[in-house]
Amino acid sequence: MATVTTTESWYCPDWPAPAGVRALQTTRCGGVSEAPWQSLNLGDHVGDRPEDVAANRARLATVLPSQPCWLRQVHGVTVFDADSAPQVPEADAVMSRQAGRVCAVMTADCLPVLFCDRSGSVVAAAHAGWRGLRAGILEATIAAMAVPPSHLMAWLGPAIGSASFEVCAEVREAFVADDPAADAAFVAGVGGRYLADLYQLARQRLQRAGVTDIHGGERCTLQDSERYFSYRRDGVTGRMATLIWRD
Repeated sequence: MATVTTTESWYCPDWPAPAGVRALQTTRCGGVSEAPWQSLNLGDHVGDRPEDVAANRARLATVLPSQPCWLRQVHGVTVFDADSAPQVPEADAVMSRQAGRVCAVMTADCLPVLFCDRSGSVVAAAHAGWRGLRAGILEATIAAMAVPPSHLMAWLGPAIGSASFEVCAEVREAFVADDPAADAAFVAGVGGRYLADLYQLARQRLQRAGVTDIHGGERCTLQDSERYFSYRRDGVTGRMATLIWRD
C-alpha cells in the first residue's frame, strides 16, 4: 500500500514503528456531518445521520486496505482478535496478526493507544478512558498480543489533557490504591476535585507491565476544538478513529 499522505482529515503517528506497520489518526475535519457532529464523525452511535457517517467512513476507507474492525466500546477490558471472526464485537481493544486487517478504536477525550512489536508481526489498538485504564485494558491488550512486553512499542493518541481533565477524589483514590505512584498524576483542584493526567497514568501502567518504548501523548482534545472532538467540551459530538494495520 502507498504511503498515506497527511491531510486535514488524518495524520500518521510519529513513532518508529517497523516497516510494514501502518497507523493513522483522524481529526474532525474534512467530512460531511453537520453540527454538532461537524464534520468527519466516524461514530454511528452518537445521533448523527447514518448516511453522513457512512460517507465519512467511505472517505476514510480510500486510504485503508480493508474496512476497519469497529468495536462496540464499553469501557471494559475485553480484547478482540480481529482475525477470528468478522463480527462487530463488544470490546475495548482489538488486535491482529493478519496483513491488511485494520484495528480501530474511536474516541472523543478518552485515550487511544496503538501497539506493535518490533518485528511488525502483531498490532493492536486500545480504548482507554479512565475506567478502562484503571480496570486494566492496556495490560489485557499486552497479554493478548502474546509477545514479551519489552518487544512492544506504544503510541498514545490525542486525549483530554492534564489541564482539562477534572475528576472526583474517588477516581484518584482508586488509581492510588492500585499503585501509590499514580498520585503523581493528580493535581488538587477546587472543591475537593483533582486534575488527572491520563497520559502519565497510561505511561505508568505500560511501564509497570514491561513496555518502555512509549511515544506520543502531547495533544489535548478539549483545548483543540478546531482539530478534535471532545465529549467533555461539547456533550453531543462526533468521534475520531485511531487505526493500525500490517501491510
